Amino acid sequence: MSSRFLTAEDVRRAAGQEILVDAATVVTPQALEVAAQSGVTIRTASGNYAEPTPFRGPDAPQVLDERAGAQGAQAGDKMVVTCVGRNRAGVLAEVCTALAEDGANINDVSQKMVEDYFHMLLVVEMPQGLDFSVLKNRLESLGGDEFVVRVMHERVFQYMHRV
Repeated sequence: MSSRFLTAEDVRRAAGQEILVDAATVVTPQALEVAAQSGVTIRTASGNYAEPTPFRGPDAPQVLDERAGAQGAQAGDKMVVTCVGRNRAGVLAEVCTALAEDGANINDVSQKMVEDYFHMLLVVEMPQGLDFSVLKNRLESLGGDEFVVRVMHERVFQYMHRV
């Protein structure tokens, strides 16, 4: 199956006010932006172009997007928390306190030190009904200039790292 791409340059070169693409055409975000600025409509045979739903593979358990977190965690949902930065006393306590305040349970922790820097990875089980995006934003705001925290739902992590 071959796909065609519609780029911003293709939109700029278009002579008319409408571009007709087939259903398999991938329209880049830049092309959509240039089309909106230029008043060009991108259409398919069935109507206005709509970005297709991404194919996440046959073994993807469900759609993985930010909206899933807004529905609240399901029983057994986990997240992967990474923390990297300059070591100082209390970093682990700061991250663990934020998790504990929302009732999250740390299932696994791994930490490595290289000179004055650390790398920490936690696998955290979220309590049922917890709003993932709220906890993610809270954790990612920790650290300031000393360390950085990144949070990812376990399903996204597993999907990204499968063969």
